[in-house]
Amino acid sequence: MNAMRRADRLLQIIQVLRRSHRPTTAQDLAAELEVTPRTIYRDMAVLQASRVPIDGEAGVGYVLRPGYDLPPLMLEGAEIDAVVLGLTMVIERGDPELALGARDALAKVEAVLPRTASHQVRSARLLIPHRLAPGVSFGQFTPAIRSAIHRSAKLSIAYVDLRENRTERTVWPLGLYLYSHVTLLCAWCEEREDFRAFRAERIDACEVLPTRFDGKHGGLLAEFLARFSNGHTPVEAGLPARGE
Repeated sequence: MNAMRRADRLLQIIQVLRRSHRPTTAQDLAAELEVTPRTIYRDMAVLQASRVPIDGEAGVGYVLRPGYDLPPLMLEGAEIDAVVLGLTMVIERGDPELALGARDALAKVEAVLPRTASHQVRSARLLIPHRLAPGVSFGQFTPAIRSAIHRSAKLSIAYVDLRENRTERTVWPLGLYLYSHVTLLCAWCEEREDFRAFRAERIDACEVLPTRFDGKHGGLLAEFLARFSNGHTPVEAGLPARGE
């Protein structure tokens, strides 16, 4: 069962109906969104009660009448500052692929906001220091690691610790912890049968495996962070001092 939030699912239903040129049944919608037809019926009732122009009924199919579109993105004041600050932080401190994505996202936000609001994006006064000291790297594999995290896919990595010992591990990537000058991969290590954190720039080789793992809907990452916050440092090769 898909854990998609209801608000997101309602938008997805509108998107599916918009691209369809014939009535779409509740069964087809349920299959695409990975929910039950009963859930689709309830969602349709909510959309129709909200005056979204959807014609149709159970057993026949649904059609979105032409001319309907979603309202424009509206952000105000602190909301704009929060979006700009967050994306700017990624631009300054993310790996190159993530930084490019943040630049594109910021440009899209500015483009869809009304002119008076888009001016606040361009004139933001919340600043982030330049991201990296010379020579510090996020590691070449962070895009692949992010992909594996999203897919709950295991990783096969070769890791070189601070003593230059090289080991090969199979790990479950749970999250990335971004400090000001180093990125840590939070993971469950099959070889150690315990939580470990690996400095991303010291990962010497990385392969995304076809095997999936059960992250318990974020429960493993929560357990990792709880242990970390209690003073335990499940780290393979040196942890930055607290507050760095």
